[in-house]
Amino acid sequence: MPKKFLSLILALAFLATAVPLSAAETKAQHDARMQWWREARFGLFIHWGLYAVPAGTWGGKTNYGEWIRHTAQIPLEVYDKFLERFNPVEFDAEAWVRAAKNAGMKYIVITSKHHDGFAIFDSKVSDFDCMATPFKRDILKELASACRTYGMKLCFYHSIMDWHHPDYLPRRPWEEKSRPAFGADFERYVAYMKEQLKELLTNYGDIGVLWFDGEWEATWTEDRGRDLYQYVRALQPNIIINNRVGASRSGMEGFSESKDSAGDFGTPEQQIPGTGLPGVDWETCMTMNDNWGYNKADQNWKSSRDLIRNLSDIAGKGGNFLLNVGPTAEGLFPGPSLERLEAIGRWMKTNGEAIYRTTAGPFKALPFGRATQKAAGGRTRLYLHVFDWPADGRLVVPGLLSPVLKAYLLSDPAQKMLKIESLPTAQVVTVPAAAPDSDVSVVVLDISGKPDVSEPPRISAESEIFTDTLDVRVETDRDNVELRYTLDGTAPTAFSTTAAGPVRLNETAAVTAACFRGDRPVSEPARRTFTKVAPRPAVAVQGLKTGLSFDFYAGEWDALPDFKKLKPAASGWRETFDPSTVEPKEKYGLEFRGYIRVPEDGVYTFFVSSDDGSRLWIGDALVVDNDGLHGMIVRRGDIALAAGLHPVRVGYFNRTGDRGLIVEWQAPGGKKEAIPGTALFRK
Repeated sequence: MPKKFLSLILALAFLATAVPLSAAETKAQHDARMQWWREARFGLFIHWGLYAVPAGTWGGKTNYGEWIRHTAQIPLEVYDKFLERFNPVEFDAEAWVRAAKNAGMKYIVITSKHHDGFAIFDSKVSDFDCMATPFKRDILKELASACRTYGMKLCFYHSIMDWHHPDYLPRRPWEEKSRPAFGADFERYVAYMKEQLKELLTNYGDIGVLWFDGEWEATWTEDRGRDLYQYVRALQPNIIINNRVGASRSGMEGFSESKDSAGDFGTPEQQIPGTGLPGVDWETCMTMNDNWGYNKADQNWKSSRDLIRNLSDIAGKGGNFLLNVGPTAEGLFPGPSLERLEAIGRWMKTNGEAIYRTTAGPFKALPFGRATQKAAGGRTRLYLHVFDWPADGRLVVPGLLSPVLKAYLLSDPAQKMLKIESLPTAQVVTVPAAAPDSDVSVVVLDISGKPDVSEPPRISAESEIFTDTLDVRVETDRDNVELRYTLDGTAPTAFSTTAAGPVRLNETAAVTAACFRGDRPVSEPARRTFTKVAPRPAVAVQGLKTGLSFDFYAGEWDALPDFKKLKPAASGWRETFDPSTVEPKEKYGLEFRGYIRVPEDGVYTFFVSSDDGSRLWIGDALVVDNDGLHGMIVRRGDIALAAGLHPVRVGYFNRTGDRGLIVEWQAPGGKKEAIPGTALFRK
């Protein structure tokens, strides 16, 4: 019986008998399941598959990676020929694991199947796997054995999206005619995917993480994600699953839009959150150069220093760092990747204590670098990751009020005591003239109890502009402090007004606030300016129709062009800002024009989500700028408008890949919502 038919029969039989694990899990049980991952902090990502064969080159272009079948629009029957050329005779599972271990990594996440559908394991339900290549070895079996030998956690990346399976939907836009979707059954595909996951979770021992991806197409939903989450945990109850199992991730920022979304941790991609995220588990995944899969021409490597500092930055904000390598078709880690892993490993041998089993530092920001911490007994050990070594030998730690019991360099085996000077709002450590490590040096501070850190207060409001009055919040997470503020930009004193609830503004003000204990400031001041503005006047226009006019432009851009200088290929109208019915689905731009009617005077917030770039104008004012090549991300902007009609214009382009444009607003005192068609008009 052919595998593809056996696949369906086995999958449907399993689904009929599987009993899902209950979603009920106490916080203690959840924390126990997450403990090893939280302590590990550093892992290796490996993207490897058939896409290593062309090595990023196709049709004279050299800028492709693991998405090459889609971005180069390679027909399925042509791509399948890579099976005959995939023969990684240099593959050595133990060498890969040793490289990760020597770099200080604690777990490996490898692509069991990427979007192209090729499995690098012996799948009994598919002919599109490594056993169909000249190599004919189960790569994951060998890697699992090596991980057990070296005490490394093995984890699997698995793509929900599958460009190869006949039942996966939707088809790529460029192959809809050559490979029609007639007869495809997405439910049948889901059954197949679950059966492959069952193979992965029953044939290779304990798996640390299942790292899903490819969940953003309309066929996948949050409900499907919840079902898949329960299915996986029924097979391995202690496994950890990322939030891409569901459909709630907000773009490359990687965090779910709801606390109730499926998954155990967020997944920022190629970026590090700007601030710490208390109580949230997350992991930044990042490439060493510009591609995940192997690209022979891509020599744009991040420096070892940048990667080490990224590790400190991420750990200092309470996250994990998943650093990628794309092996060659022969099965080797590229030389520059190995060089960087070795450099990170040298740093970790000295400074790993400041990474493993630590939590986010107690500081919102430090002028010299980052900090991590760990509790031991009745003490807290602070690790100061110093990027910018002080030329004057005085390392100022702002906001730290706790007396320091001991200070020393982590690189000093003798732990020679460093001199400490206590200031009203800081501690100052006297350090040697030369940094112990030119990339990141670590200074250790031992303090009694929990850190007493007084950060500047948070000053926030609905907007930085207002038309009538505005309530401003002045807040802090610190205990035993008073908040005092001024409205003229001067630093608060013991005689300044105490913040006890929202501060109501009637005029433009520079709100400046600081934390006090008694008559003494114990934080640096924070400052934000809020400006009173007049609403932009409405316009009088007669004879309008419902909907928006649009012009369509064919072209390929990295950023929004000036559409005024281009000739449209087509024109028409839509009820809302909707590009979904436009053909073709790639390499085009749209400009929507019309009028928006706002119901009352006030400050309106507009949100534009797009893949790729977009901008929104009200009249001649650019309100939201979401331009550039990127996945589906959202940007926002505020503008004060008078009740009535206002000219609105939205520019949008999609180069390749998925397309999407969502325009929303939030009226004064209202909630964020889609702009209704009843508020949009055209001439």
